[in-house]
Amino acid sequence: RLTISPFHWYLLYETPGDFKDMARKEKKREKSMAELSERSSGILKAIIKEHIATVSPVSSKAVAERCRLGLGSASIRTVMADLEEKGYLKRPHPSAGTIPTEKSFRLYVNTLSELEEPVESIKHIIRKSLRSGPEGLLRDATRMLSSVTSCAGFILAPRPEELLIKDVRFVSVDASNVLLVIKAHTGHVSTRLVKARRRELNLDLEKISNYLRSIARGLTLRGLRDRVMEDAKNEKTQYSTLVSKTLALVKAVVCDTASNGVELYMEGKANIFDQPEFKEDVQRIVGLFRAFEEKSLLLRILDRSIREKGVNIRIGSECAAKEFEGLSIVTAPYGKSERALGSLGVIGPVRMDYSRIIPLVDYAAESITRAL
Repeated sequence: RLTISPFHWYLLYETPGDFKDMARKEKKREKSMAELSERSSGILKAIIKEHIATVSPVSSKAVAERCRLGLGSASIRTVMADLEEKGYLKRPHPSAGTIPTEKSFRLYVNTLSELEEPVESIKHIIRKSLRSGPEGLLRDATRMLSSVTSCAGFILAPRPEELLIKDVRFVSVDASNVLLVIKAHTGHVSTRLVKARRRELNLDLEKISNYLRSIARGLTLRGLRDRVMEDAKNEKTQYSTLVSKTLALVKAVVCDTASNGVELYMEGKANIFDQPEFKEDVQRIVGLFRAFEEKSLLLRILDRSIREKGVNIRIGSECAAKEFEGLSIVTAPYGKSERALGSLGVIGPVRMDYSRIIPLVDYAAESITRAL
């Protein structure tokens, strides 16, 4: 088990930004924690763990019998009533036990100090799934994420314009179209079809490709455009005509790439639809299915997570999408810390086992970074 203090855990999953904002958030969390006594916190934690394990409402009797807090049912009932009044617990039915609210799970995650490091057999499964070539790696990794977490797994592929170029060339397709072929340092090969404005441009493709190869290595697509623009401004260049033609092509590619969007891999949606909270709710299943098919909501969340450090957890309404009500999303960026390539994550019920899933997502992100 990994042990992390609440404040350092906060630093791990929160978006880095203004330190005053961080301090304000931390003060708010401390105030929320101070609202509960040690006894109340212990009982709430026991209820959350029991609910995660059983998926059922938790009674005071179950807490007394299974959680070994040294308290009787009557004392536990009193504390549970107080927790319910403060919004940490709710009852699905008047005669039923209680279940934790989003507020409870947020407090639980904020104060989580024990994380279950993935066992070696699970680490082996993760590493094994990443042995395929660059094109199949992310798809296989998505299946792996879904499998080891029992949630829906998803990975946002690297944006082509953000990958560092290893090799590049233009290939003639017909009289008015050329194909740009880019091999990235990760091994990914991407292509973009571009309309050539002049027929004679095709005659210069070999020279253009050679010129690009001489300057492109280690640059991004946008960086390559900027470098060609610099050369185009240099009146002394002996390749002024060649460079101007190259610039027209590269600009067209950059614009096309920006408008094409990014690729999102997703696996294991059935893992959510099979959860007791959703299994009997046909309307919820239909709404979730549409949200997953459209992908724009997940893309927004994942795009934001690329700019975040470490693991980030959004619980229920924090996902800022009505379609994801009752669900939590755990994400992490992959790639070097100073240069994230994409992000990955899982989506599952709010009562997911965070102490197990957070380290799995983190280890998967580290493993994909190494594999790429």
